[in-house]
Amino acid sequence: MKKKVIVAMSGGVDSSTTAALLREQGYDVSGITMQLWDYADEETGCCSLSDVFDARQAANQIGIKHAVINYKEDFQNYVVSDFIDKYYNGLTPNPCIMCNEYMKFNFLLNKALDLGADYLATGHYAKISQDERGKYFLEKGVDKFKDQSYFLFSLKQKELSRLMFPLGGFSKSQVREISQGFELTVSSKKESQDVCFIAKDYRTFIEKNFKERKPKIGNIKSVDGEILGRHSGIQNFTIGQRKKLGVTNNKPLYVVSINYKNGDVLVGDDTDLYSSDLIATNLNWSINPEELASNKLKAKIRYRSPEALAKINFLEDKVSVHFDQPQRAITPGQAIVFYDDNKVVGGGWIDEVRE
Repeated sequence: MKKKVIVAMSGGVDSSTTAALLREQGYDVSGITMQLWDYADEETGCCSLSDVFDARQAANQIGIKHAVINYKEDFQNYVVSDFIDKYYNGLTPNPCIMCNEYMKFNFLLNKALDLGADYLATGHYAKISQDERGKYFLEKGVDKFKDQSYFLFSLKQKELSRLMFPLGGFSKSQVREISQGFELTVSSKKESQDVCFIAKDYRTFIEKNFKERKPKIGNIKSVDGEILGRHSGIQNFTIGQRKKLGVTNNKPLYVVSINYKNGDVLVGDDTDLYSSDLIATNLNWSINPEELASNKLKAKIRYRSPEALAKINFLEDKVSVHFDQPQRAITPGQAIVFYDDNKVVGGGWIDEVRE
């Protein structure tokens, strides 16, 4: 009997090619598209109505059933509200990870299983492996530039055992070629960029959605404590930011830290952005930390940052991390993900940066 796979189809080339590949491999395939956000007439972004149309058209071309499911309320509660809350509290959120954790691999995965699917498949560039004990591991995709394992660190055994990432062994250019071979109309479609529900500037979006909240205002200070000006809310800043600071100087200034308690935003030189130590919380490990041959691992502090060797000190419900080489713009609210070669062995959320 054919294994039943439901593919999360976003209307892009990756998820459409995923569905076509699985159908070709003999699986019983159907597609589901999540409707997550209502766009204004002048706005565009992934998960828009045009993307829903593209997903349906791709499903028709492949010859599979397709359904649209409304998750707008859940998306608002779990992703958009978190995004706003973190900026309000002086943090920099990562909504893509939250969307993966809650929307795709909680709500949608459970929906797929309820519909009788054996697996949920997505177009992520990552791989899933299994060791001799039957334990599942998340691994990097072979395309180093497109590898999305960073965004998937929160996956646990329960989810990994029911997921498929068919594109993990391909490069993006290969996926384009495969989609052209299937004659999919989305084969030349451009990739979506940035945060999917923000078509323009995130500051404008937050201002519109703050509602009754009052922004945390305060001083813009130099790292030496000199007051350089005032700002209208810490939600307008992120670590490493250079533009739109609201102050002028004869040399470039960067946001070095944001203090929610007093509203201070510290700015300094590029050299002031480097730190060697952080605290991470809300951890997820795919291995028992005691099984590590060493307490040193490679870690990424953001999606596009290179991996860096770090010493891990395991505490009760958090870890302290010390990098061999100082890292630029470590940002509270972002994820830190730990790797052992190609395997994701753990990850968590950056809570605090230490000197």
